[in-house]
Amino acid sequence: MSIQRRWLLQALAATPVVAAAASLAPKQANTYQVKEFGAKGDGKTLDTAAIQAAIDAAANTQGTVIFDGGVYLSGSLFLKSGVTFRVDQGVRLQGSQNIADYPLMPTRIAGIEMTWPAALLNVYKERDVKLTGDGIIDGNGKVFWDSYWNLRRQYDPKGIRWAADYDCHRPRLIQFFEAQNVHLENLSLYRAGFWTVHICYSQDVTVAGVIIRNNEGGRGPSTDGIDIDSSRKVLVEKADITCNDDALCIKAGRDSDGLRVSRPTEDVVIRDCIVRDAAAGVTFGSETSGGFKNVKVSGIKVYHPTPVGILFKSAQTRGGTISGIEISNIFMQDVPVVMRVNLNWYPAYSYARIPDTIKEYPDYWKTLSTPVPKQSGIPQLSDVYVHDIEAVGAKTAFEISAYPEKPLKNFRFERLHLDAWSAGSIENADNFTFSDLTILSLDGKPVELKHSSNVRGIR
Repeated sequence: MSIQRRWLLQALAATPVVAAAASLAPKQANTYQVKEFGAKGDGKTLDTAAIQAAIDAAANTQGTVIFDGGVYLSGSLFLKSGVTFRVDQGVRLQGSQNIADYPLMPTRIAGIEMTWPAALLNVYKERDVKLTGDGIIDGNGKVFWDSYWNLRRQYDPKGIRWAADYDCHRPRLIQFFEAQNVHLENLSLYRAGFWTVHICYSQDVTVAGVIIRNNEGGRGPSTDGIDIDSSRKVLVEKADITCNDDALCIKAGRDSDGLRVSRPTEDVVIRDCIVRDAAAGVTFGSETSGGFKNVKVSGIKVYHPTPVGILFKSAQTRGGTISGIEISNIFMQDVPVVMRVNLNWYPAYSYARIPDTIKEYPDYWKTLSTPVPKQSGIPQLSDVYVHDIEAVGAKTAFEISAYPEKPLKNFRFERLHLDAWSAGSIENADNFTFSDLTILSLDGKPVELKHSSNVRGIR
């Protein structure tokens, strides 16, 4: 089904005729209708317990949970092994705005292991689960966005901006945690309170055909699109994303805790996606501690107002080895920076230091502020292949830099056609090879090279 047709069907679903048609659909064998377990679907009654009862019943027979047309208000739900969770056209599963409806559970959040509210939909240490349908999963997240900005106004003047993301509890929309063989397809995902889809410590995961819209009713902070976090054998394809942080993001832990866990993200394919609005189109980091390897990204379209197309970001406390990355067939329209590598990203967030004036704080503050020796804290990026990239209306082609102690190594660029005001700069690079490179800059100057060696084909 085309994206345009899905949008039309979802719009029509709001009408009484379509909703009524959905409620008259015949029940199929081995399906579990949530209204038969007491769900109301009126948008007012909290239906968490009833929906969970349907999920639990379906788990006994590897059945399918279904909904009549309506709006189902819910807190955290936990999908069980063997269950198909089907949210059809005409159905909206809407998250509660009461944080108490999201139970605290052990997880990883923003790179460290800690207790945090569960997501709206969770596949937590389960396997063989499918989430599907043409309906809507709506986090209704504005109350959580507002709480975050309120906390930032208190924390920033105190020099603890880095703590806000951890202290302000905001539910993710969907999380797969230590899960196997999970499929998420076709659903429309709206207004996440925090990250939209978080794939953590999981394997054999497919996310296909989802629409992510996190800008309705405001611009939600930290509403990443899809985060692949210390997981393996993950496929993401045909996603259409509007969010307010990284759209398609590879992560693997933060600083001392991420180095302790030391779990890479590997064997990942991301292909044929559209990024309409985000902090970056495709992002590696900033949580790099466990490392990334064998990641292939292709067929991505990135549009204004997204500020960066391809982004590698980290910090000198993150560490990690990044290699075996292939990025190809990317198109960017009016995206200011084509490719950026910044390994000293956002110091106010990246480097946690507890002020002497604060004497009492949670244990995870100590985790965040545990020093990391520089020799193990600087990440190593190598063996990156970037090819068949087209950008029009850019401001800068390259903003690439690393540390002298660990220069970027073995980058290969082929068939890049970049229309940009400036070619930009590359600093602390070793063995960079360019072929079939065209940069249409206003001043006609080539890329500026700083403290680099064995760079070929750039001039």
